[in-house]
Amino acid sequence: MPEPASRRAALTMVLLAVLGGGGAGIAGTAPVRIPAGTDGTGAAPGPAASATPGPAASPGAVPAGNAATASDLGKSLDELIADKGRVSDGERLRTLYDVVWRDTLREAPEIATESGTPGYDDRWSDLSPAAIARRRALVPRVLAAVESIDRSSLGEAQRTDYDLFRRRARMDLEGSRFPEELLAVDQLGGVQQDVPYVLAIMPAASVAQYENMLARLRGAPRLLEQTIALLERGLAAGVTPPRIILRDVPEQVTALLVDDPLASPMLAAFKAFPATIPAADQERLRGQAKEVFSGQVVPAYRRLRDFLATTYVPRARESIAISALPDGEAWYALLVRQATTTDLTPRQLHDLGLAEVSRIRKEMDELIARVGWKGSFAEFRRFLLSDPRFFFERPEELLAAYRDICKRIDPQLVKLFGKLPRMPYGVQPMPTSAGKSQTVAYYDPGSFANALPGTYYVNTYDLKSHPKWAMEALTLHEAVPGHHIQLSLAQELEEQPAWRRFDNYGAFDEGWAFYAESLGAEIGMYQDPYSKFGQLDNQMWRAIRLVVDTGIHWQGWSRQQALDYCTRNAAKGEHIVTQEVDRYIAHPGGALAYKVGELKIRQLRAYAEKELGESFDLRAFHDQLLGRGALPLDVLEAGVKDWVRLWSLRGNPPAGPR
Repeated sequence: MPEPASRRAALTMVLLAVLGGGGAGIAGTAPVRIPAGTDGTGAAPGPAASATPGPAASPGAVPAGNAATASDLGKSLDELIADKGRVSDGERLRTLYDVVWRDTLREAPEIATESGTPGYDDRWSDLSPAAIARRRALVPRVLAAVESIDRSSLGEAQRTDYDLFRRRARMDLEGSRFPEELLAVDQLGGVQQDVPYVLAIMPAASVAQYENMLARLRGAPRLLEQTIALLERGLAAGVTPPRIILRDVPEQVTALLVDDPLASPMLAAFKAFPATIPAADQERLRGQAKEVFSGQVVPAYRRLRDFLATTYVPRARESIAISALPDGEAWYALLVRQATTTDLTPRQLHDLGLAEVSRIRKEMDELIARVGWKGSFAEFRRFLLSDPRFFFERPEELLAAYRDICKRIDPQLVKLFGKLPRMPYGVQPMPTSAGKSQTVAYYDPGSFANALPGTYYVNTYDLKSHPKWAMEALTLHEAVPGHHIQLSLAQELEEQPAWRRFDNYGAFDEGWAFYAESLGAEIGMYQDPYSKFGQLDNQMWRAIRLVVDTGIHWQGWSRQQALDYCTRNAAKGEHIVTQEVDRYIAHPGGALAYKVGELKIRQLRAYAEKELGESFDLRAFHDQLLGRGALPLDVLEAGVKDWVRLWSLRGNPPAGPR
């Protein structure tokens, strides 16, 4: 499908920075972005993959506060356990959330920036071996703390949060055995993409905030050196991404080595200052930024580029399955459970994918016949991918068309929701440095605290990757009513603990966005039969993902087998197919989230419609689905069924989501 690897998986696990677990994100996932797809793992990103891996603080040095974090958190956890019987369990639970969240922000300051929490914007995460080891040592202690709390003594809402926190902590403990931090760079993420991203979202309205940017620029060389050290450890341990997916990474770094510092996206804020910055400070800050960029940042990135090109990529492994890594089969099994939030096995998921491919292919063939096509599926595919009527010639035309689709959808949203988010959103071109390897589009959540709207990023690298017939379904998924609605509503759940507002489960987030594509038919989209085919093609692509992900990482498929299977069954061009297969290689398990989540949401809607009959209200149903933030599928199902039961008993919708 034309979405990206769920970069939001970086923030999926609130314990991530503190625990440093090794669970799911695999390879340099960027700090909280959510291109629609990847890694919809929803699992605990490890110490390296969690936020932008990197060093800490001011002029490139690890802030003293970080070194003390482990002992501070450990002491807090010990005190919390010792308070059992003296302090109520509800209060101890709230304290646990608070100390772990605050420690998460200290250990992963990029998350603080993303969530709009001030006080951490002058530093990077510490990826030194000592920091990673200390975070791992805290994993069982956090679990012990939450398990010291008597669940039965909590109220209903607290029990749900307790269950989710404990579930995360248990899975993080299970994942801590896997060295995810060694997979710190791939074609979809890593310091070559994450550093520019974090600098771009930093608040820039005061001199102090600009000084924070300078501190992070000065800290970038240390961040890059720590990343190189992790990659060297990975080479020694035989734990690297597959060589084939790293082929464009040195080029991504090269794109950052510009001669004019102010031409770098990392210094965009220093080109035009807000009026709140005095002229003298503007000149000083700009001069310092240029000096640091040319004298420190560029040389550090050049060292990274040379290391990647001459050492790391040539020595990376030739195998493509994660099962080929040490303990890889168990690692993949964990990733599958994290991605789907179910106990479905790779075999069950593979068979489900095959069945869905067969079912959807019949629908596609029926539509092809309705439009009067007389040739084969392969010939229809070639027609869709080659006829000039289906493509734009200039990036500006493409972006304007995407914005027009959004404008057509926006007024219809009141038909789908009783509550809409306050957060605005926009459509922007994707940064060009990674366009060749990135997916066709992704969504970045906004931040009220940072005055940033949600952004639907469109990759303009290859205009042939954006046929007009695929644009409506993609927009419904990435923007509205997909990721933008769900993620923005979650951020606005102010009654929830902070970690819950930013929590993520791939099967929920991506399952919702995939389901949202089907809502287009209910608000007047897909009037053109080719656009309807585009929706079916996206359905096919999610079914294919079940087959290909498990095929590669469980059955031992070759990359060519995966490419051929995708080409036979979907109407995607060669560039997209190659990008997507390489993405599934880079992020094992992530591709499984979409179809599993979408099928569960469809099943729950059918259940609610059947049980409630004519009283079923689609807007109330969607408010229920999204009203508690992201949830594992079993928790979502229990809540919906309880909501339906109460509605049936009372004769009207319950107050608030269940």
